[in-house]
Amino acid sequence: MSKMNHQKLSLLALIHICLLLLVSAQSADQPPFSCDSSDPLTKSYPFCKTTLPIDDRVQDLISRLTLDEKISQLVNSAPAIPRLGIPGYEWWSEALHGVAFVANISQGIHFNGTIRSATSFPQVILTAASFDPYLWYRIGQAIGIEARGIYNAGQARGMTFWTPNINIYRDPRWGRGQETPGEDPLVTGKYAVSFVRGIQGDSFEGGKLGENLQVSACCKHFTAYDLDNWKGINRFVFDANVTVQDLADTYQPPFQSCIQKGKASGVMCAYNRINGVPNCADYNLLSKTARGQWGFNGYITSDCDAVSIIYDEQGYVKEPEDAVADVLKAGMDLDCGEYLKNYTESAVNRKKVSVSEIDRALRNLFSIRMRLGHFNGDPTKQPFGDIGSDQVCSQEHLNLALEAARNGIVLLKNTGNLLPLSKTKTNSLAIIGPNANSTETLVGNYAGPPCRPITPLQALRSYVNDTKYHPGCSTVNCSSDLTDQAMKIVKGADQVVLVMGLDQTQEREAHDRLDLVLPGNQQKLISSIASTANKPVILVLLCGGPVDITFAKNDQNIGSIIWAGYPGEAGGTALAEIIFGDHNPGGRLPVTWYPQSLTKIPMTDMRMRSEPSSGYPGRTYRFYQGPKVFEFGYGLSYSNYSYEILPLKQNKVYLNNQSSNKLAVGYKSVSEMGTELCEKSKFPVTVGVQNNGEMDGKHAVLLFARQAKAGNGRPVKQLVGFNSVDLKAGEKAEIKFELRPCEHLSSANEDGVMVIDEGSYLLSIGDKESEMAVVFSSDTSGSATSKQERANLPPRILKFLYIYTLVCIFY
Repeated sequence: MSKMNHQKLSLLALIHICLLLLVSAQSADQPPFSCDSSDPLTKSYPFCKTTLPIDDRVQDLISRLTLDEKISQLVNSAPAIPRLGIPGYEWWSEALHGVAFVANISQGIHFNGTIRSATSFPQVILTAASFDPYLWYRIGQAIGIEARGIYNAGQARGMTFWTPNINIYRDPRWGRGQETPGEDPLVTGKYAVSFVRGIQGDSFEGGKLGENLQVSACCKHFTAYDLDNWKGINRFVFDANVTVQDLADTYQPPFQSCIQKGKASGVMCAYNRINGVPNCADYNLLSKTARGQWGFNGYITSDCDAVSIIYDEQGYVKEPEDAVADVLKAGMDLDCGEYLKNYTESAVNRKKVSVSEIDRALRNLFSIRMRLGHFNGDPTKQPFGDIGSDQVCSQEHLNLALEAARNGIVLLKNTGNLLPLSKTKTNSLAIIGPNANSTETLVGNYAGPPCRPITPLQALRSYVNDTKYHPGCSTVNCSSDLTDQAMKIVKGADQVVLVMGLDQTQEREAHDRLDLVLPGNQQKLISSIASTANKPVILVLLCGGPVDITFAKNDQNIGSIIWAGYPGEAGGTALAEIIFGDHNPGGRLPVTWYPQSLTKIPMTDMRMRSEPSSGYPGRTYRFYQGPKVFEFGYGLSYSNYSYEILPLKQNKVYLNNQSSNKLAVGYKSVSEMGTELCEKSKFPVTVGVQNNGEMDGKHAVLLFARQAKAGNGRPVKQLVGFNSVDLKAGEKAEIKFELRPCEHLSSANEDGVMVIDEGSYLLSIGDKESEMAVVFSSDTSGSATSKQERANLPPRILKFLYIYTLVCIFY
């Protein structure tokens, strides 16, 4: 090499180092990125050329890395690669119901600059109670915008958010059930699709996302994860015994929807084992199912330290290097932790894993970072670069948080139309309860610092000046109630509102409940206050999971009950508006509320289907056969709504069946019918809904289907369509659903095959039902139309013969 060329390269290297130092110095107010056009070294790299396909750019980048550099990028806190101008990247950020910050963990978002807070929407379980997919989309969209705004302000080291949580809320004791959309696979799947499309920057209908990601969403926890820590059994060692039948029609469908329809760019594999195999080491799950069958195109991360526990706690492998090899060969790409950083090189040297497996993981990881625009130069000149800090905590987003809380809150009881309270006749209020004045309780878990939180107490005081407050218990666990002190403000009040329930000390990640009743002396406090008050009291419950409040349901001194979940920063305002009639409640429960007796069943029993012979009642409304406090989909309103199912244009669905043996058993597999026949078999169902009340309202419309003769492990009933509609007082509307028999009328058999049974089905909404039938035929045409044509054929022949005879007679 000539001296001149050597000096030239040295000068370029010096400029490159100076630019890196400059970027580091500006990191407080400038987002990190690669491929700076002013850097003479990096701008010449093919991986920086945006005109090339991402696959080619990623391949060029990987080819330039040493083995040590490759391994360093396999963990969530990926370090910088200074010689290539690549800054460090943090994969772990949270945005469950708003851009979050979790103390004492490494994450990509910080609220230590000009942006100090983010909009806190209701916890997911309450948002799901609106049954409004477009609302879910708009919430995701708002969170994605705020996340980009924080990144553009230089307060983020990553744009990959590990949300949403789409595990089925199987057991009411689960501490993380609050994070999910509930117990129904259809609702959970639609929530996943709507939220992911919103947060990633797609349209509501999908299909407009393209290559650029606003942020990256990650559907978790794959799969059948719904136990954290129950009676000494924790999620790290739990081996979930799950039938292929339950996997096929309950646990897996939300993830399939999230991947295929939502186009999620990330998936997180769960801690637990399924039938002996750790989720993150399961090739059939990660590569064969997610990537092979469902066409997943993104990265797969472990839950945090899920790789280490495969050896350290589960004892699934003999050496740490075996755990590394198993997860990489299974198709996992990223370790939230340090196990891959510590043991991958040794695994390579010992021939337990190949460099090609590492390269495969890196292709998935760097592809996402490129889709986020982090290798495209100055972020301000890229898509989403114009999102400023003014869009974080914007009034539009605060209004949306209020709308979400209003539409999710569920009215469970309203004896004698106690609610809404009169604004003119209510002169004094007594507010009792440990949750009445806690902003921390409002926002639930995985929350960031809220913008402008308002507690129920603050909001109710804005309606009634003469409002007195007492917590009733020193804490939510209510180990010692303060009933006597609370009584003093109750006796002289026009109305009493008790704000009780749970908080994160009672239900949270790593903490499942043992009971379904209210903690400590809460029930005693509530009953005592109710019996002392001048009028029936109003009970408000802030909690994620269901609570057995049979006592309150049956107590005539408790006139109204409201479930408000964890309603986010605007939850206090929404509650007050509902209590005083400025909003008409229309939420419906997205989970079954069970009695305390359910706790006799081990939480570790993963079976969905009931087993009457052993007394096992099953789980969720689709299979549970036992007493309920409130059923799935229950919710009252200040209006009365009536329904009608308009006459079906097609009350029989003809599905051809070429194999006579299936005709004998009376069912047919969905895969055997094929896509074309399934598409032909869909048909519209129109439902009329009328608001017969005196208040305008937003109403969730739920359409169910059930077999006339259910059995054989088939669902008791299942949701086939839902939507939310605004109706003025006295207004009537028609809601159109598309019924897809292959999707909506099918369930899994014992082999995990999705099948449709021949026979009669009932569509129901409210108290109205409409019958339809699935009919198999042995011909190859299989459509309803061809059947009708063949039914009309004999009359046509007779008509022809009649005319022909007349012609012969006269001529």
